[in-house]
Amino acid sequence: MTDIDRQMALIRRGAAEIIDEDELRSRLAAGRPVRVKVGFDPTAPDLHLGHTVVMHKMRHFQELGHTVIFLIGDFTGRIGDPSGKSETRPPLTEEQVLANAATYKSQVFKILDPEKTIVEFNSRWFGQMGAADFIRLAAHSTVARMLERDDFEKRFKAERPISIHEFLYPLCQGYDSVALHADVEMGGTDQKFNLLMGRNLQGHYGQPGQTIITMPLLEGTDGVRKMSKSYGNYVGISEAPEQMFGKLMAISDDLMWRYYELLSAKSLEDIAALRSQVESGTVHPKAAKEDLACEMVTRYHGGDAASAARQSFNAVFAGGSFPADAPEYACDAGEASAPAAFLEAAGLVKSRAEAKRLVKEGALSVNGERVGDAATPLAAGSYKVRLGKKRFLRLTVQ
Repeated sequence: MTDIDRQMALIRRGAAEIIDEDELRSRLAAGRPVRVKVGFDPTAPDLHLGHTVVMHKMRHFQELGHTVIFLIGDFTGRIGDPSGKSETRPPLTEEQVLANAATYKSQVFKILDPEKTIVEFNSRWFGQMGAADFIRLAAHSTVARMLERDDFEKRFKAERPISIHEFLYPLCQGYDSVALHADVEMGGTDQKFNLLMGRNLQGHYGQPGQTIITMPLLEGTDGVRKMSKSYGNYVGISEAPEQMFGKLMAISDDLMWRYYELLSAKSLEDIAALRSQVESGTVHPKAAKEDLACEMVTRYHGGDAASAARQSFNAVFAGGSFPADAPEYACDAGEASAPAAFLEAAGLVKSRAEAKRLVKEGALSVNGERVGDAATPLAAGSYKVRLGKKRFLRLTVQ
């Protein structure tokens, strides 16, 4: 295997699409480090594992000796990326963007090598551009081209408003590639339109068009929709070790292999060998999943925290003990202390109907004893509440 083949094998790992691969091979063969750009709009303070998929690919490029540019969209973050949105996003203030950006930097260097990462802010060039500059930039695209974008097209057909400033977002992201002379840009599959805009704009500005690598959107813990806080199926990288470990142990056995491929530092050969052992019965799926959870917790919290989380998980779910970090909730005696009421109010269920159903199915225990009546209030006192195998609550009835 040639050096180029070796590099391409690692770059291809987990990638959804490369546009185009021959161009990338030529860039790798040129004998200089390629400039790899990935932009992040700091629209929320915390990252989840779904955000880290592209970061692992950035790390792969670092390991291959290439230049990685971590671009914080402190300017474009005030516009708001319309990708995949069915309505206009509210803009963030400059203070919110900068606060979120600082949090991003502290989190991403748990994956990227800070000594090999160039951190840029796109306000450096956009802050110097005037109205005439933006008009010239806007002249490089058309309304028809913008409406080819799936989310804009859907909103247009549904007669939902599209603000003019939203058309500026892909243009600005594209111009970032011009300003940085990017050889490669990466993003999720939902970013393909924006990435192609950068490739096209580079041609208008006399630069070679960047190679585009799209990475798949990681499914959330439900195994259906993409990982998102709005769906409640996310694993935050700054969550408590026990919480992170427990969420990863809750994913399906099939989804586990997807997480291994996109998130683990194990080689594909090692993952294939482990999967073969699980399928043959020599390794239990739970053990493989525990190893994955340990790897993730170790990456973000350290080895000691991972070991403690593993022990805590097994003590609770195998030994039946009550977790020390169970959430707490207090309510008044009476109607509010009936199981259907406090389970909903404390957030253990989405509705009283769900609470009643689970209690009827025998899923509720209070202080270790099964409770089968969802309507009878608990008397004043302190209680350890367990709902099913994974939901716990320290309840105080006043």
